[in-house]
Amino acid sequence: MSSDHRPAVMPGSGRPASPYWNPYLAGIGLGLVLLAAFVLVGRGLGASGAFSSTVAWLVNLVAPAHAQSNEYLQGYLGDGTTHPLKAWLVFEVLGVMAGALFSALLAGRARIAVEKGPRVSTSVRLLCAFAGGILMAFGAHLARGCTSGQALTGGALLNVGSWAFMLMVFVGGYAVAWFMRWQWR
Repeated sequence: MSSDHRPAVMPGSGRPASPYWNPYLAGIGLGLVLLAAFVLVGRGLGASGAFSSTVAWLVNLVAPAHAQSNEYLQGYLGDGTTHPLKAWLVFEVLGVMAGALFSALLAGRARIAVEKGPRVSTSVRLLCAFAGGILMAFGAHLARGCTSGQALTGGALLNVGSWAFMLMVFVGGYAVAWFMRWQWR
């Protein structure tokens, strides 16, 4: 067993954490979840639409004239009375967060921490994570979908744009990793 998969004792719990799942089995499980989404809901998986629905709803509460005249937000507002809790993607994202917490609690891995290397402060690590999140959100907006929607759903449907998007995600990730690895050494 490699050191990455060895059960660790989580601080404060006193019991060893469960080992991580085999990534191949987890991938098969994710594929089955995607298949179930297609069969049961008629749509694939995604996450950015949940945030877009919520933002459109909030903008409509504060500035309804602006929200209803904005072409992008109109697509998420429908008739102008659409509540984000009527968007199934919102429930998907809430379910992912609840499931992740439940899984972490069951495995003994739930804790509040900032993962960082020894050469970087917590504030710099959080700033880098926030900047990366902003770049990913901007990329998801340009690509008309996040990595889960583009890679999982679009890739499963063999969409050329989704495959090109994921290729660029990996190219960009490897290019930036070379510059960011100083944090972990």
